[in-house]
Amino acid sequence: MVSRLPPGEAFYDVLHRRRDVRAEFTGEPVDDAVLHRILGAAHAAPSVGMSQPWDFVLVRDLATRQRFRDHVLAERAVFADELTGERAETFSRIKVEGILESTLSVVVAYDPERGSPAVLGRHAIADAGLYSVCLAIQNLWLAATAEGLGVGWVSFYREPFLRDLLGMPDRVRPVAWLCLGPVTRLAEVPDLERHGWRDRLPLEAVVHAERYPEEADAATRRIASAERSTSASVVDQFDTDTRR
Repeated sequence: MVSRLPPGEAFYDVLHRRRDVRAEFTGEPVDDAVLHRILGAAHAAPSVGMSQPWDFVLVRDLATRQRFRDHVLAERAVFADELTGERAETFSRIKVEGILESTLSVVVAYDPERGSPAVLGRHAIADAGLYSVCLAIQNLWLAATAEGLGVGWVSFYREPFLRDLLGMPDRVRPVAWLCLGPVTRLAEVPDLERHGWRDRLPLEAVVHAERYPEEADAATRRIASAERSTSASVVDQFDTDTRR
């Protein structure tokens, strides 16, 4: 997919068009060359100590995807049962996965032993390897968007279940199940914003000079308090699971 925009504008256009796709997948095939470019972009991500601690498991098998979807729907029900009032009603309209509608899934895993024992730059920040995997995921997502495809990050799952489903060693963490494939369109407005779950904060609310201001911390607490109609832990978990 070739953009007619100047390179700088084309890059920012991809950034802002990227969406977490659920219902818009068509299930049409993905060209092997396109998939290779997307995975190559993910593999080109920076990583702590050049450890490249990621693996990409391509899942096309319908039975595997169905088993995973059943698990995801069970976890969705667990979360829904803890919601009440407006939050429960709003969540009932939100689709959290496109596992069977998408063409294939890419499970991104983190192997903390890759590059061990001396991973340069990880001795003081143990999660630096996990952050590296997230950079690979972002590269994959932006490359797919540039290719005219959609990606949906499914995170309503328990890691032990997915690890067992795909035969991963105990040391390996399944960081993301990504649904991937052609889409009818990319929504103008993100689903969670469109459904009224959360709004995007203005940039000015999250950019600070020199130090983290007490006023920003207080404002964050006020926003969180106003948005929650259930326990803080439940909504924080949902925000972590959706990531968008």
